[in-house]
Amino acid sequence: MTNKVIAFIFLLLAVACSNVTPPEPVLPVPSERQLAWNDMEYYAFIHFNMNTFSNMEWGFGDEDPELFNPTELDCRQWARICKEAGMKGIILTAKHHDGFCLWPTATTEHSVKSSLWENGEGDVVRELADACQEYGLKLGLYLSPWDRNNPEYGNEKYIETLRAQLRELMSNYGDVFEVWFDGANGGTGYYGGANEERRVDKLTYYDWENTYKIIRELQPNAVIFSDAGPDVRWVGNEHGYAYPTTWSNLMRDEIYGGMPEYSEKYSRGQENGTHWVPAEVDVSIRPGWYYHPYEDHKVKTLPQLLDIYYNSIGQNGSLLINFPVDTRGLIHEQDEKQILKLAEAIKADFANDLAEGKKAEATNVRGNSNKFKVANLTDNNPDTYWSTDDGIIQSSVTIDLGEETTFNRFLVQEDIRLGQRVKAFSVEAYINNKWEEIDSQTTIGRKRILRLPEITASKVRFAVKDSKACPVITKIGIYHAPKVIIEPKISRTKDGIINIETFDNGLDIYYTIDGSEPDINSLKYNAPFELAQKATIKAIVVDVNENKTSTVSVAEFDVPKTLWKVVGEYKNAEKANAIFDGNENTAFTVGESAPVDFVFDMGEILNIAGFKYLPDQQRFNPGIIFNYKLYLSTDGKNWKQPVAEGEFSNIKNSPLWQTNKFTPVNARYIKFTALSPAEENGRIGIAEFDIITQ
Repeated sequence: MTNKVIAFIFLLLAVACSNVTPPEPVLPVPSERQLAWNDMEYYAFIHFNMNTFSNMEWGFGDEDPELFNPTELDCRQWARICKEAGMKGIILTAKHHDGFCLWPTATTEHSVKSSLWENGEGDVVRELADACQEYGLKLGLYLSPWDRNNPEYGNEKYIETLRAQLRELMSNYGDVFEVWFDGANGGTGYYGGANEERRVDKLTYYDWENTYKIIRELQPNAVIFSDAGPDVRWVGNEHGYAYPTTWSNLMRDEIYGGMPEYSEKYSRGQENGTHWVPAEVDVSIRPGWYYHPYEDHKVKTLPQLLDIYYNSIGQNGSLLINFPVDTRGLIHEQDEKQILKLAEAIKADFANDLAEGKKAEATNVRGNSNKFKVANLTDNNPDTYWSTDDGIIQSSVTIDLGEETTFNRFLVQEDIRLGQRVKAFSVEAYINNKWEEIDSQTTIGRKRILRLPEITASKVRFAVKDSKACPVITKIGIYHAPKVIIEPKISRTKDGIINIETFDNGLDIYYTIDGSEPDINSLKYNAPFELAQKATIKAIVVDVNENKTSTVSVAEFDVPKTLWKVVGEYKNAEKANAIFDGNENTAFTVGESAPVDFVFDMGEILNIAGFKYLPDQQRFNPGIIFNYKLYLSTDGKNWKQPVAEGEFSNIKNSPLWQTNKFTPVNARYIKFTALSPAEENGRIGIAEFDIITQ
């Protein structure tokens, strides 16, 4: 065979390969506006409205507009923080359920134009729109369908008002990337003074088809969010988590906003869903959506935020993190501090893609075409992908890392322009000259990130086990995320067992029990241990490989409560030991009218010089003691005058540990009398109770 013939054959093969057709889309597929939204991935929610000033989550609608009066409103501060955090946009609660409007709407006087702020001439939406433009962020708007202030809510006239408000927002503030409709609709409210309950047919009342047309007309590139979409759906919880199996496909026509069974039946999406309606994961950086001073100490920690990131974006969701802007009109310093810690951690986790540019092999390449070659997976180009021939489902890709390499993150993405396909996949590592499966999961979607234990291997294999059609994979990434070095958590059980915990595995803990500063020469923590005496424990986390050390964690413990018990009869008395269990997240709460006596038998005579009280830490309906008296006794019958009494000032807004010291008294029994609750619910509760011995 001549060289010319050989060259001609190669030319024919090249032409044939270049003419290989792409895979047919697997319906449903995303629209252009949905693709643009998916690429945003991470953005902010701002809950700031009348509720900020009434200290409520859902206002009743009867609030005086003059109550809204931020003293230092700075939307540029919001935008700066969001930009520094790596977010792509901000969604603002332009109107919440109480009906107060953050812009000078022509539809109602219940708005900023009736407030003291800026002498009634301000416009929060305008200020945020300008700040977003300055910082290169996109603007989104939340408009509550439910309006507890409007006297016409429940009839057709209100729908005209709602649509007029929507037109104002869609017309006057530039491009909007998302319009957010809440599923909470109908209930008790002010309703112009009627003070009654009004229920609506959530499926038909708002005539959503015609309401949505306003958005399509004025903001054609905006996605619309609600339980049912039509463009973006609620993930079904407010914890910040999508699901290990999360489909972007949804049986959209079966769903409506506020549907009672939505979370259980539809929030995960459906493999056979008829429409592309991807999941948005919404979560607040604090327990509440709106600002409450008593939650200043409850801002989510870095470990909590990392869990949210990996369980939302890492499980085929987009992440919407809420900042409850405070009464000044600012994102609180604690919120800023934590969100920027997350940004720094995520940047470090994905700083170096160990797979990028590495040699890869596949069991099948579509038409043997360079257009669908396996190298597309590691070229960091979102417009290229690897695919297999039609009918080839089970297939795999092996990435040769070139040498023994340590990693703990695996990222894979489908090209969702052709639909979500993969139903099951696995990841293997070549360790000690043999393949070992290190994880197996179900769906991928736009992005799936696996957090793995540290693994050292020379090769990694990604295998598709099941798919709706030939797989279409656009990226594989392999990373070695650094350890999260934060102060350890120290706790002690009722029986005096000390536990010291780190967020990440593979780190060393060093501690002292005499109050001295710990270092690598201190005691090394290997397992829980008994501490039967009073002590101050200090501990640090050390990453010897990176030569990093955490800040010092400090915990002060008095005598163990091994012998302690609650004396007396209470409802749910079996839960009373929560007072002594060392877990701040459990509590013993009673609903009896004050005063309530809590009597404790310590099992021995102790010289008591003070006490410590931690109120119930739950978000909803907590039991918090305000006024109190404390009595001591040696026999549990004869009680002396109270050794301490008074109030826990500001405990409602700051439900932290309360400490009271007094002249030492020998006693075996304690009677802690709750004279009044701090909350209007009348509940009395104790998360933890401790003493200070001489």
